[in-house]
Amino acid sequence: MTNLKRNRESLPTYSVNELNQSIGLLLSRGFAPKFLLQATVSKSQLKKGHLWLTFTDGKASVDGVVWSSRIKSLKFLPKQDDGIVIIGKLNFWESQARISVQVFDIKPSISTVLKKFEIVKSKLLQEGLIDDSLRRKLPKYPNSIGILTSVPSSAMADMLRTARERWPLTKVFIIPIPVQGDNEKEVQFILNQLRENKLGLNAIVIARGGGSREDLTLFDSEVIAREIATYPIPVITGIGHEDDLTVSDLVSDHRAATPTAAIVDLLPSKDIEKTNVLRNKKILKDYFKFFFQDKKNVLITKKSLFQSHSPQLIIKAKKTKIKHIYQLLNALSPTRLLKRGFALITDEKGNSIYSVKSVKEKDKFLVQLSDGKIVAEVDKINYDKIKI
Repeated sequence: MTNLKRNRESLPTYSVNELNQSIGLLLSRGFAPKFLLQATVSKSQLKKGHLWLTFTDGKASVDGVVWSSRIKSLKFLPKQDDGIVIIGKLNFWESQARISVQVFDIKPSISTVLKKFEIVKSKLLQEGLIDDSLRRKLPKYPNSIGILTSVPSSAMADMLRTARERWPLTKVFIIPIPVQGDNEKEVQFILNQLRENKLGLNAIVIARGGGSREDLTLFDSEVIAREIATYPIPVITGIGHEDDLTVSDLVSDHRAATPTAAIVDLLPSKDIEKTNVLRNKKILKDYFKFFFQDKKNVLITKKSLFQSHSPQLIIKAKKTKIKHIYQLLNALSPTRLLKRGFALITDEKGNSIYSVKSVKEKDKFLVQLSDGKIVAEVDKINYDKIKI
């Protein structure tokens, strides 16, 4: 009894309140003021404006709370069974000796992100909204485009610079949108407003700069994906890094690796087009040179042909031919023969007499000489003897 009494006298004595205060002091001195916690939400309840949570890793659990003043600044509010990563600190309730985690920021874990991605992807695949055959061709020379991204941002600055460098003829409209957090309704509203296309856009680019895959969950939204899949003009996505893939990328008409790459893929290069124009100019110049030279040669040939068949030459040839015929006729003319001493004998009817058999005695006939006619009468007929 003496030892027990002595031990009791040597031990510190606390009231319940003092004990809890000492525990709280130890925790505040010996534990980090802020820490990261990876967990799964086993319970989520919004009560009196505050979000009460229970975190678990399958082996242990701890309570947590997001005060109403902090909820408004959060971009992600978890649901039951969501994997999360939080920034928090320990709260020790002295009156109840109860520990909870006060949450400052909360993000979905990669497992939650990929789970949501797969669920939405599977649903849209079954409905036929994710199909490469539905992808439309991008306009070759767009007159105007819309860029939907956060303003201001380095992604926006890079896209504008690239657009000016590549194809300054295209008018670029910047449409600010949230690119992170639980803002799918706001993005849906903006996309709906643009559907009327009062700006005359040929295509839109939805872009977000780099970040963790967890930061891109907004673009895994089923609501936003459905808007993109049924959009009236081509949609290009440039979200995150090259390795990042969201549901919005799957339903868009063209997926670019980065925001800047989206502008490169959409707008032609003025330098390349200038080179193409100069090359085509040379091709056309050579073509027309050949074309006109060929036509010139054809015209020269036709001119030569026409000259060889000109009316003057034809008339001249005809005149020469007629002259030759005239000379031939003149050479064979009876008049010419008559002048050489020949005579033309005809009967009274004007029929030529070629043989003595054609006349008989007492017949009258005409003898045509070169200078007149003689009327004669057959007095006697002598027949030439036929030599055998």
